[in-house]
Amino acid sequence: MARAPFELAGVRVAPGSRAQIDVPIAKLYTHAPLHIPVEVVHGRQPGPVLLVCGAIHGDEINGVEIVRRLLRSSAIRRLRGTLIAVPIVNVFGFVQHTRYLPDRRDLNRCFPGSEAGSLGSRVAALFREQIADQATHIIDLHTGAIHRTNLPQVRAQLQQGSETAAMAEAFGVPVILNAELREGSLRAYAQSRGVPVLTYEAGEALRFDEWAIAPGVRGVLRVMRQLGMLAASRRRSQPPAAEVANGSSWARAPIDGILRPRTRLGARVAKGQILGVVADPFGNSEDEIVANADGIVIGMSNLPLANEGEALFHVARFDAIEEAENAVESFQSDYEPAPETL
Repeated sequence: MARAPFELAGVRVAPGSRAQIDVPIAKLYTHAPLHIPVEVVHGRQPGPVLLVCGAIHGDEINGVEIVRRLLRSSAIRRLRGTLIAVPIVNVFGFVQHTRYLPDRRDLNRCFPGSEAGSLGSRVAALFREQIADQATHIIDLHTGAIHRTNLPQVRAQLQQGSETAAMAEAFGVPVILNAELREGSLRAYAQSRGVPVLTYEAGEALRFDEWAIAPGVRGVLRVMRQLGMLAASRRRSQPPAAEVANGSSWARAPIDGILRPRTRLGARVAKGQILGVVADPFGNSEDEIVANADGIVIGMSNLPLANEGEALFHVARFDAIEEAENAVESFQSDYEPAPETL
């Protein structure tokens, strides 16, 4: 019996084909229509329905490039199941180079949304009903906020032996953060429905970071192989070692001033170690930022200007700190930019 077509936003995609679909979302002040761009790749053989989406925060654009390269990959030509690829979810924010929607709401705090709510709630409801609810698995692509950068990492709610944990391990980045769910996020909504979901965090907002993009493409392809959507790689290589963090915390600016970092992204730090110094422009007042635990720096501010209380260094804690350090160092030393032919 032939496989049924896949339908999204009123468009039917036949097995063994792909289609680009513009999902109507709103109109601008000028009455010009605005759409969420979607590409559906519908395999001839049955399998999972994987949603890979980027730019829920409109300025987090590494995910846009990850989706583009994923769709150009020759690996998906023999896809089992269905891939729903959404490079830009928050089209309002993407056009304006901002994280937020025009009403200043964070779209990733608006799920499941409501057709009668705020703009953010309506966009979340439309994305959920038209796209997300069709997925059996989700990979949500993010970066650090503006002026902050993240070490490549996967965030998920982990339970031993769960499909989510298997996906996180297969992704192949050095750090897996067993992260709490944020109310109103796509991850929290999907988890509430029993849909395995990963958040990939890497790089900085409004930047294309090759060291974040290439591992993201490879990670998504590894997860697709783990789910049986793609044939096993001929290289038969295992994903790079990853360590699960048992918690994390931010070290914050003790005073207002100018930041001088004394550590780097991915570095191992010890409790009490000086991570950086904040000083006034004259150097008359100067305070140290100190690590409050042993760990690995998985996120940090790139802006040398700091207000008191501002989060500057994100340190993840591990039971096996040496193994975590080795995983990060191996990941960084083995990294090679992905070719444009992906």
